[in-house]
Amino acid sequence: MAGTANSEVGLLGPYRVLDLCDERGEIAGMVMGDLGADVIRIEPPGGCSARSHGPRLDAGPESERSLQFHAYNRNKRSIVLDLEAESDRASFEALARGADFVLESAPPGGLAAHGFDFAWLKTANPKIVHVQITPFGSDGPYADYPANDLTIAALGGPMSVQGVPERAPVRVTIPQVWRHAGVEAVVAALVAHARMLQTGEAQFADVSAQLAMTWTMLNAPLAAAIQGRDFERQGSALQLGAITYPLVYECTDGHVVALGGGSVFGQLLPWMIEDGVVDASWLEREDWATYDRRIILGEPVTVPREETFATFERFIARHTKQELFERGLRDGFTVAPVNTLADLAEFRQLEERAFFEPTTLADGRSARAPGAFAKTTPNPITFRRSAPRLGEHADEIRTELASGGRSPVHVDTAPLGGELPFSGLKVADFTWIGVGPISTRCLADHGATVVKVECEERPDGLRGAGPFMDGKPGRNRSQFFGDFNTSKLSLSLDLKQPGATGIARDLLAWSDVFIESYTPGAIARLGLDYETARALNPSIIMLSTCLMGQYGPASPMAGFGYHAGAVAGFYELTGWPELPPVGPWQAYTDTIAPRFLLSTLLSAVDHRRRTGQGQHIDAAQMEMALQFLAPELIEYALTGIVPTRAGNRARDASPQGVYPCAGDDQWCAIGVDTDAQWAALRAAMGEPAWARDAEFDDTHGRLARSNDLDDHLAEWTRSRTPREVMDLLLPAGVPAGAVQRSSDLLRDPQLAHRRYHRTYDHADMGRIPYSGHQFRIAGYESGARSPAPLLGEHSFQVLKEILGRSDEEISELAVAGIIG
Repeated sequence: MAGTANSEVGLLGPYRVLDLCDERGEIAGMVMGDLGADVIRIEPPGGCSARSHGPRLDAGPESERSLQFHAYNRNKRSIVLDLEAESDRASFEALARGADFVLESAPPGGLAAHGFDFAWLKTANPKIVHVQITPFGSDGPYADYPANDLTIAALGGPMSVQGVPERAPVRVTIPQVWRHAGVEAVVAALVAHARMLQTGEAQFADVSAQLAMTWTMLNAPLAAAIQGRDFERQGSALQLGAITYPLVYECTDGHVVALGGGSVFGQLLPWMIEDGVVDASWLEREDWATYDRRIILGEPVTVPREETFATFERFIARHTKQELFERGLRDGFTVAPVNTLADLAEFRQLEERAFFEPTTLADGRSARAPGAFAKTTPNPITFRRSAPRLGEHADEIRTELASGGRSPVHVDTAPLGGELPFSGLKVADFTWIGVGPISTRCLADHGATVVKVECEERPDGLRGAGPFMDGKPGRNRSQFFGDFNTSKLSLSLDLKQPGATGIARDLLAWSDVFIESYTPGAIARLGLDYETARALNPSIIMLSTCLMGQYGPASPMAGFGYHAGAVAGFYELTGWPELPPVGPWQAYTDTIAPRFLLSTLLSAVDHRRRTGQGQHIDAAQMEMALQFLAPELIEYALTGIVPTRAGNRARDASPQGVYPCAGDDQWCAIGVDTDAQWAALRAAMGEPAWARDAEFDDTHGRLARSNDLDDHLAEWTRSRTPREVMDLLLPAGVPAGAVQRSSDLLRDPQLAHRRYHRTYDHADMGRIPYSGHQFRIAGYESGARSPAPLLGEHSFQVLKEILGRSDEEISELAVAGIIG
């Protein structure tokens, strides 16, 4: 084996990454640098555009004022290369020949424009992995469309389900698109690298920001195909197909997020009785433990849902968000505060886990910045350097080149075998709901053998959440479950039964990767903790993921991504300033965390391949999600500025809005980022008199009169369909995008070009579509390899073929109720 763990920095220690991304992908290089790679940021003369991206410091060198640049460029070295100059081209060629990965966000100014396309790269370096981040993909009908955060959020779909029905759809106020696409690019890079190991050939991975946002819709993107209707925006309501729950409740000092159904309601009843909100008779009015299940299945209940919700609302209004949160931690229910960035700066869980890291900025001040996105043992994520000054490391990099440079990492271990990137990788999947299943789906779709463990008594909770096929609930009829669990084997194993733990331990002994999402401590009580797993399998990689992490005062908090989204600040940042927060759609942090989780896990898998060493990863979903607010958290630490929801407005550009169009509840986003785009918009509209007002000629004037601009643009769009608006503006170079629902995405020409949807025959649901991946790898047909499994569909196969049990033993286990 090549090297030992102690000879490497982090999990990606041997690798070199050339980072040519602007603000649309720079977080990708940060993640790989945090994981130990040597990341060289190659910038044009004067620096890349990311260095001027807001939020910004008021003082310091111009090239170092961007707090976003500071947040997403740690652990990188910087060199300036003019790719039009012969000597600098030679330097780039030498760097490319010695690199393992090349990251770029394009267009414009992509490597291909300078003659360094993938064809050149793979000739110069036959095992290079080239990753390109673009708005819609490197080819297809949308490939050349101008785009920005607002219009991609519209065309990707999440805006269609965010906001209140009385107003326009909304995005998250803090731009999220390129943060999603950037971290997804790391997943693409590592999957492509695994494929390179299997094939021995260079790889090109093509990341679509549009599809990165489509994945944030969770259960909504396939709704029209499954239940026959789209999900629509309903404020903060949690829509699960057969039932809708209000999520946001007002308390004495703000808002909280809580699922006020039977389970939580029953746990809160003693406190409600203390408060005098209800009397003791409520304890006997219902079987609260089964209330939610009966509601979903349409079975009779004594207390109507509306009465439950109204009572819950009256109770919440009597308390502070901290009271509710802390008592929930004590008594085992979850009421999550809608935190601001100011709240997060004082959140004790983050302090106890030493999440924030001190960082020195260009103007000499020190601030606290979000720290590691995961805790990895024994190879921790470390911060070796702050974001680089422009060209800071040019001399040392040129000296390295002059001394002969480096060669790509030599592959001296045999690949796992098989044609797919993770063929031969064995995974024990003890996860449920969102983050874990989404992550293990990626492994399964790319060739790993993933055994999903659940049981009849405790099935994955998403099996009870819609959309359901034809609107009819059933454990095997949910496409919320289905879209997160393709290509897997299902083992029904009741871990509460005597004898089940032995089977689980045999599964761990077989596995390369063990991933679990139980509440901290639960897996140890089952006798399946890391020490046990490592004793069974010394090189196993165990990943534990939960909302708050494996330790700390808030670690017992159980719940879902909408709870974490509230605690992490995203509810405060979504909606209209004069209305209560609505939050992003559903369990938003469940769409962020898998990107970081997979980046870490795949790095650990590669590290294990090289060193034989296993790993324990503590992946707190909140800490991963806060990476997407890093620049704003730094700004708050410096200035005290607390951002809040602002509809679709942008801080530094105007107009930025979603405007009504012809048709029923039809909308189109228009996002003007520059004065040139404003001039193009005026021309496309035919130079109306109102648009010739001189105050609109620069960004400052447009920002001051954003209300007037929105009124005029709404009047102009109202008589046109969203597609007509796009057809007028996109050829003129103005970012525009229809707000697409599930039904629109299913016929979107760009998604069709990328063969995004894959159709399979499901044993209970019939022929149905499944979502694809957010990236493509050239020459490789990725996607779901098989439909999601029925509950326990592969129990016999797993026990016999993987664990070697005899037919007689399996029959005995079934009779005992241990397997199903």
